[in-house]
Amino acid sequence: MSPSADLRSGAEALAGGLPPLLAEAQQLASTVLLGEHGRRRAGVGSEFWQYRPAHGGDEARLIDWRRSARSDTQFVREREWQAAQSVMIWADGGQSMRFASEKGLPQKADRAALLAMASAVLLIRGGERVGLTRLGTPPRSGELQLLRIAESLSGAGEAAEYAAPSLRGLPAHARALFLSDFLGDPEALSQALTKAADRGVKGTLLMVLDPQEEAFPFDGRTVFESMGHTMRYETQKARDLKDRYLERLAERKDLLARLAARTGWQFSVHHTDSPAQGALLWLHGAIGGRV
Repeated sequence: MSPSADLRSGAEALAGGLPPLLAEAQQLASTVLLGEHGRRRAGVGSEFWQYRPAHGGDEARLIDWRRSARSDTQFVREREWQAAQSVMIWADGGQSMRFASEKGLPQKADRAALLAMASAVLLIRGGERVGLTRLGTPPRSGELQLLRIAESLSGAGEAAEYAAPSLRGLPAHARALFLSDFLGDPEALSQALTKAADRGVKGTLLMVLDPQEEAFPFDGRTVFESMGHTMRYETQKARDLKDRYLERLAERKDLLARLAARTGWQFSVHHTDSPAQGALLWLHGAIGGRV
């Protein structure tokens, strides 16, 4: 069998168990117009994009004299940026992400995986290279890479209650996307963002929360237990904890926003009872640097 036949056979075998996540991500990605991502900007390339008025610092060789002759203004002919960028995705697989307050709501991990997969679909089909930190390999392009990402995102999560962000395979000067509830130790995130910034990496933080984690609708006797069963707390007056809980949550969001601002990243919050499309549109713009 030829190498190409081996590759195709392997891809088909890999795709066999993946349709649910990949198909759902493709459907979600189809709601976002391809081509709006970073490729539609000026830069090195061969395809004409647009004319713009010449600025004081433009070299004479950049001016399109034929277009300029039709008006009193000199114009520069810009070409579309065509160099592929690299984007690395970390989707939190910790036990805390397995929470869903109602049967009809997705687990935080499932929503994060869907958004990660849909972002990968948009990026790769827009000509970019994408990687997943849990794969431990550099970002790549192509449909086979989508299958690799889908297989990994469809697999089992981590044993840790709260997973730490990973920078595995992240190239210098790339972009990154972190999806998590970010309810664990913030120091791990701070260290990851600092290391990324030192390597010229900018990115996006999307905090994924269940609506119950925002509202804290508890009253009377309540037993709180972590998803990994490593922490347990019982109280007879849950309502008395609400104000302090909401204060701590607001503090955590503020900390995330400050960490993002300090390192040149973007930050937003998404709730699992909200449509995934809105979050994907935000991610699409943020990764392209337009948010």
